[in-house]
Amino acid sequence: MKKYSEMTKEELEALKIELSTKYKEYQAKDLKLNMARGKPCVEQLNLSMEMMDVLGSDDDLTCDDGTDCRNYGVLDGVHEAKVLLADMMEVSVDNVIIYGNSSLNVMYDTIARSMTHGVMGSTPWCKLDKVKFLCPVPGYDRHFKITEYFGIEMINIPMTPDGPDMDMVERLVSEDESIKGIWCVPKYSNPQGYSYSAETVRRFAALEPKANDFRIYWDNAYTVHHLYDDDQDELIEILEECKKAGNPDMVYKFASTSKISFPGSGVSVLASSLNNLADIKKQLSVQTIGHDKVNQLRHVRFFRDIAGIKAHMKRHADILRPKFEAVLEILERELGGLGIGEWTKPKGGYFISFDSLDGCAKDIVARCKKAGVEMTGAGATYPYGKDPHDSNIRIAPSYPSIGDLITAAELFTLCVKLSSIEKLLSK
Repeated sequence: MKKYSEMTKEELEALKIELSTKYKEYQAKDLKLNMARGKPCVEQLNLSMEMMDVLGSDDDLTCDDGTDCRNYGVLDGVHEAKVLLADMMEVSVDNVIIYGNSSLNVMYDTIARSMTHGVMGSTPWCKLDKVKFLCPVPGYDRHFKITEYFGIEMINIPMTPDGPDMDMVERLVSEDESIKGIWCVPKYSNPQGYSYSAETVRRFAALEPKANDFRIYWDNAYTVHHLYDDDQDELIEILEECKKAGNPDMVYKFASTSKISFPGSGVSVLASSLNNLADIKKQLSVQTIGHDKVNQLRHVRFFRDIAGIKAHMKRHADILRPKFEAVLEILERELGGLGIGEWTKPKGGYFISFDSLDGCAKDIVARCKKAGVEMTGAGATYPYGKDPHDSNIRIAPSYPSIGDLITAAELFTLCVKLSSIEKLLSK
């Protein structure tokens, strides 16, 4: 197949006419399809519906230690829930706090607490002249929105298939005391689906930051979100590695059941050192008397243990895997060999990352929208919404039906072709 860059101007113009006709046919279909966010589909949500039946009005809502889940108290979560989610996080039960339905909320609170009260006795960030954060890119837009909201300066760190550029991370944190943290999605990263190598995790654990209140914000959102039984990425455990490296307090590790049970009604968890947890509980004891223990108990009685979570996630994978494979097949069939795009092939998580020719991403997303397919906004995977190359697009295959997804993916590739041709002709 001939690369677009090797075509003559006449060939490109003829192809543009042909593809424009196809594009108008899609516009005439009045499509209303959405690949914008990584939302579970209805079939995935249905997998957890029996959770609604595990607690009834006649059931005993008392935990093993005698706690009545209907009442106040238990700031850090009921013991059974701590055991379940500590196992999912691969940490000791003593190192976790169970929160409400959203790990994003916990991350926001962690930044807010650092701004107003500092970290373990350090100067509150709001009293400093400058606060900076490292942001692996492309990355998770909602992470970047939190730090942007608090006026924290964000520094782009290029991602590789093994994780962030650690040479750059090590250099920056060792030189600049105003760098207080780094956002990480270490397993099946958003949006590329990369998992950090063992070397990368160990280099994180061995960092020598100039700031004593520097923390790694380790958002292990996709810890059990594999697509395949026989081909899974594994991640070595960061808290243990930090302890070995003599940096036990350097990491906050976040996760939730949002894409395991119900996104709006899950349970979130933070894992960290005992010192960090003690510091966090000072704020938490003022903020709340305790989170939803009935929901915690509901999750425990539904999943029972980590084996139950893993079995449940295999059912999720059976729904998601054909969708990812359908998108990847269309990308390869329609764009393979043309030299106008590259994309990742993740083994888990919720996204496929697509890179167009420089300067084409916004146009591709706009064309898709005009023809009835909503994509994540171009630039969203970079701090401040500014992709310096205007090339990265996040594809979210989970929510549409397989039929709608195929239609959306085929339209997407058509828009990639048209935008690429116009970019090449403009040169």
